[in-house]
Amino acid sequence: MATKRTLDEPAYVLHRYDWSESSLILEVFTRHQGRMAIVAKGVKKPTSNFRPILLPLQPLRLSFGGDAEIRTLKAAEWVGGHVMPTGDALLSGYYLNELLMRLLARDDPHTVLFDAYAVAVQVLASEHGEALQPALRAFELLLLREIGLLPSLDVQTLTLEPLDPAGRYSLVAEGGLRQSQADDRASLSGAQWRSLQQSLQAGAPFTATLRACADVLNGLKPQLRAVLHYHCGMATLHTRQLMMDLQAL
Repeated sequence: MATKRTLDEPAYVLHRYDWSESSLILEVFTRHQGRMAIVAKGVKKPTSNFRPILLPLQPLRLSFGGDAEIRTLKAAEWVGGHVMPTGDALLSGYYLNELLMRLLARDDPHTVLFDAYAVAVQVLASEHGEALQPALRAFELLLLREIGLLPSLDVQTLTLEPLDPAGRYSLVAEGGLRQSQADDRASLSGAQWRSLQQSLQAGAPFTATLRACADVLNGLKPQLRAVLHYHCGMATLHTRQLMMDLQAL
C-alpha cells in the first residue's frame, strides 16, 4: 500500500520540540488537515535548508507523508508576505499559538479558523499597534465559535429570549450569555452583543469582527479571558503570564 503524501499544504508552525540531536517535532496548523505533528529530520543541522524556514508566525507550504500520528516532513517553502512580528505583537502571536495548541484536537480541519489566523498574523506583523487588541479579541471569538464553545450572541443562552438592546449581559463559561449580575466582572449591552453576532456572520468574519471588537475592548476582554481559561483548564496561560511578568519589570 502506498504511503499517503500531502503536497504544498498551507501551514504555520505553532511549536517545536527537540526530537534528537538533529531533528525536531513540529506542531503545525494546516489549512485542510487541522493541527498535526510532523517530524523534521536533520533540520537542526547547520546545512539544513529547512532550518531558517520552519519558524512560528510565518506562512509556509509543507509537503509531508505517512499515516502515523506523527508525519514526516518532505519539503518546506516560505510563502513570504510579511516579516516576523516583534515586541508585544510577537508575544501576542505566541499567545494565539498556545490557544490553538490547547483547544484544537489533532487532525480536525478548520479552514475558516485557519484563514482568520493568517489574517491575524498579518495584523500582528504590521505596524498598526492600535489593531493589536481588537485582532486578539476577534480571533478569540472566532476560535470559540469554530470549536463549538461560543453561544449565539443575539439571545440569552438558557431562555433563548432576544436581548434587550439597552440591557446588560455577561458571557460566562458554564451559562453562556445571560443577564448581568452584581458580581460579574464585566458586561456588554444587548446592542453590542448583537453587533458582535452580526460581525461573526459576515462574509469576511475576521475583519468585520475586528472592527466590532474595537468599540467594546474593555468589557469584552475579561469575559473572553475567563471563558478561554476555563476551557483551557488553567487560571493563566503561559504566554499571558510572560506578558504580565515583562510588564512588571
